[in-house]
This record gives sequence, structure tokens and C-alpha cells, in this order.
Amino acid sequence: MAALIRLCVALVLATPLACAPKPADTDKPEAGAKAAESAEGASRLPDDARIGRYVSSPWGFSTVSYWIEGEEGVVVIDTQFLPSAARELLRVAEDMTQKPVVAAIVLHPNPDKFNGAAVFQERGVPVLTSDQVIAAIPSVHAKRLAAFGERYRPDYPETAPTLESFGDASTTLELAGLPLQAIVLGPGCSDAHVAIAFDGHLFVGDLVATDGHAWLELGYVEEWRARLAQLQALAPKHVHPGRGPSAGAVALVDQDRYLALVAAIVDQERARLGEAPTRADLGAAIDRARARVVEAYPGLRFPVFLEIGIPAVFRRPRATQP
Repeated sequence: MAALIRLCVALVLATPLACAPKPADTDKPEAGAKAAESAEGASRLPDDARIGRYVSSPWGFSTVSYWIEGEEGVVVIDTQFLPSAARELLRVAEDMTQKPVVAAIVLHPNPDKFNGAAVFQERGVPVLTSDQVIAAIPSVHAKRLAAFGERYRPDYPETAPTLESFGDASTTLELAGLPLQAIVLGPGCSDAHVAIAFDGHLFVGDLVATDGHAWLELGYVEEWRARLAQLQALAPKHVHPGRGPSAGAVALVDQDRYLALVAAIVDQERARLGEAPTRADLGAAIDRARARVVEAYPGLRFPVFLEIGIPAVFRRPRATQP
């Protein structure tokens, strides 16, 4: 159990990305500008060429950013984990559309969403999000800088970004000639979220993981499920996650089913513990719960996420009013 606690503390200091397999030392860039050279690729959505997708290199944790092309320019969704990847994203989006990037939007306070913001701002591109996300960024940045700064220096921002706010409530943003519905959401994967809806497309960040286990560092299972219910009510045709392939609306249903199973397994293991469990009993219950989730979803990447996620769910009482 002591080893488990030490691991959980280390992971809390890191981001979910820290659990990904560490790239080989030869993958570490000699200079920041090289980090994006082996980006996994950029493409347009096959059935809607207005939507583009950029996936960073594995050194940048295969982070996905999107762009939406309008008559007056391009809007980017999420600014990447590494500044070098943000520069590559800007170049690729403008090359493929032959239009300028005129704005970027950050969906929630994780470094893979906001670390590239200064690169956009240096180009005069405003980076927007909600008041709630802005409020959460400084503490998240401080924690993640402590975990990642030395490893990625000089390709990691030393200071937290200062983003522009569109307010604290859902609204329609008129950007690049596009009406983008910005939906302000409460806790889920992070303490605050924004989703962007446009013409059947829904950009959700890490509220959906289409090919990996959920990052449950905060233990917000019921709150997260409430966010998914809000998004399902929008009836999107396309759901675009922060990592993993885009999918249809079924991705929201699948994510909710996953979280419901996690909650049920943790409740069952809690019930087995009785009134006064020992530390060893609790450790065994956590191990059983984690193994049961992996067994139920053997094809998902990053099962190591559960080494902090399952204990976090155990610690947090089930929410009744997310």
C-alpha cells in the first residue's frame, strides 16, 4: 500500500500524459523546434473538409488539436502540449487552408490544451476560454511545470498563459465568419470544461477517450457523467476527443457506460470492505477494482491511468447533485 501511495502522489504531480510510455532518449529534441518534426500527421475530416485534425508526435503524447475553416479564416481548438507543436499546428493549418488562423479556443485546464497559447498570442491570435477554465489554469500549470519542466526544457512554457475570457456562461462566438457554440460545463475530467459545437460537430477535449482509459485524477465520476448527459442532449453527428480518433455520438454513450462501470465496481468493492477496513484491505480492494476495469476493457490504452484514478474514486463519495 505504501508503494501505491507513493505512486499516486507522483502521478498527482504529473499530468495524465505522464503515464504514457516514455519516448526513447533519442526522441528528445535537441531544441524545441525539432519536437514537432515527427508529428503523426494532419488531415481533413473525410466527410467535412472544413474540419482539420493535427496529431503531435509521440514525444508530445500524440495530442490532437483541431481547426475549423470559415470564410474569414481558421479557428483552432486547443493549442498543444509543446510550443514547438503549436508552431507546427499553426503552419499546417494555414498551409492546408490557405487562410490565417484568427482565433484559438482552450477547452479545459490541462497543459495539452493550453501550453501552446503563447505561440498563438505571439502571432496576434487571441486564445479564448471561459472564466472558470482561466481560474483553474495557474495551479494546474504550477503542478505540471514541476513535473515536466526539466524534462522538456526549453520546449515547455515557464509561465502560465493569460487567456482571454468569453465570460462565465455558454454563448455563441462569431469567429472567422463561423457561429461557434461555446458550452460552459462544470467538473468532469478537470474542474471546468468548455465544449464547442458547430454544425453537428462537437469538440469535447478529454471528456471523451475513444481509445484509452479515462483520467480520473479528481474522482469526479458522477459529475463527469452529468457532463456527458448534457453533451448527449445536443445530438451531435461527430464527436472529437482530445486524444484518440473522432467518432459519432455513440462515443458519448460509450464513455458514460465506461464511467458507470467504474462507479459500480468501486461501490461493490467498498461494500466488501465493511465498517473498519485496514490499509491492506483497502489496497486489495483498489487492486481488485482496477483489475476488473482492465478486464472489462482489455483493448484500451493507458491502463496505468487507473493506478491513480481508482484510488481517487474510492476517496470521493458518490455525488448526488453534480
